[in-house]
Amino acid sequence: MATLADISSVRSLKGFVEIENLSVCFRRKGHTVQVLDSINLQIHPGEFTCLLGPSGCGKSTILNAIAGFIKPTSGCIFVDKKQVSTPGADRGFVFQQYSLLPWKTTFQNIEFGLKIQGVPKSKRQELVNDFLNQVGLYKHRHSYPYQLSGGMQQRASIVRALVNSPSVLLMDEPFAALDAQTRQMMRELLLTIWNNFQTTVIFVTHDIEEAVFLSDKIFVMGFNPGNIKAKIDVSLERPRHTDSLLSPEFVKLNRQIFELIREETLKSMELD
Repeated sequence: MATLADISSVRSLKGFVEIENLSVCFRRKGHTVQVLDSINLQIHPGEFTCLLGPSGCGKSTILNAIAGFIKPTSGCIFVDKKQVSTPGADRGFVFQQYSLLPWKTTFQNIEFGLKIQGVPKSKRQELVNDFLNQVGLYKHRHSYPYQLSGGMQQRASIVRALVNSPSVLLMDEPFAALDAQTRQMMRELLLTIWNNFQTTVIFVTHDIEEAVFLSDKIFVMGFNPGNIKAKIDVSLERPRHTDSLLSPEFVKLNRQIFELIREETLKSMELD
């Protein structure tokens, strides 16, 4: 079984995501609704990328298409040059709602994927305990989800996705249900984990501050149907901490993106 250092080295070479002319339509009440229109983007190995936009613009639909949960109406998605057609272990997913199995302990939840893969028990214990130590959950390894705070449950969910060594980690507003203080602590913890493993992360959010704080690159989405309105490169120095939120560069980026999002939000209100 590879060590955490070995996993980090391999991941840094994987996780190249390409989306070519992706369009998605759904049937609603007997009518066809186009949710996404001709999405084209590239995300390079090890990048932290955010999809940002108003509610209903199709952010989560892109994430679900990359995961293989929904099929494109047209266009293609590739991960490391392999076309996505179904869900796969190369793509880990962290949902907004805590998705731990309530009848399993923290340790059992995290080892579940490894167990299915047939990883020997001793190796599972070694790897899972290493991850639990990294996120401060080792002493809670025998606790059940109901015994954990929201932040602890989401840490366990992130670790459960990472322990299977995915090339890409997909995150759908994972901190939205947390209070403001816990949310900021989770952002900083996520950046620490990402810095250690350099896994490609695609993170959906409607929070501008969150996107700027986390990202190397932000795709701002337009509305009706969903499209890529702008690509913003975030060159803020890393590592980032709470003080980064007060820097002039951070404030400038927030203001720039706010104006882009405001245009799309006004459009959505006019359509209601």
